[in-house]
Amino acid sequence: MRPFHRRQTGFTLIELMIVVAIIAILAAIAVPQYQDYMIRTQVSEGLETVAGAKTAIWEFRTNRGYFPKSNESAGLPSATSIAGKYVSSIKLLETGKVEIAYEQGDANDNLHGKTVVLSPIDNGGSIGWTCSSSAANRYLPATCRSN
Repeated sequence: MRPFHRRQTGFTLIELMIVVAIIAILAAIAVPQYQDYMIRTQVSEGLETVAGAKTAIWEFRTNRGYFPKSNESAGLPSATSIAGKYVSSIKLLETGKVEIAYEQGDANDNLHGKTVVLSPIDNGGSIGWTCSSSAANRYLPATCRSN
């Protein structure tokens, strides 16, 4: 008669604990990175929404020789009329600067009350743009990050 051998089925407690630990480590790294990525996409919405204002500023500068000082002088709607899911307003400031405000309810809490300001640089035939922001550098797209 052969001795009875019990066949092991399933996982041992140690194996399950190792799997849970690996998943926890991956989650601890991935979740904050994903949150930063989502905030950067929200900031990017503002940079896309401002495209029309940048064109209006360029046309105004070309026709008059100086930068507009307000949305109205550039022929743009009021600041709060230019908005998006995360952007609450696009406002022209003096010397052609454009302020993008993030106050919408869908914007991440880290963006509420923050702004991105685009400043025009006349390159003699074209306009370049510099970017500054009150938001944390890690939330900005690469084109806006300070070194």
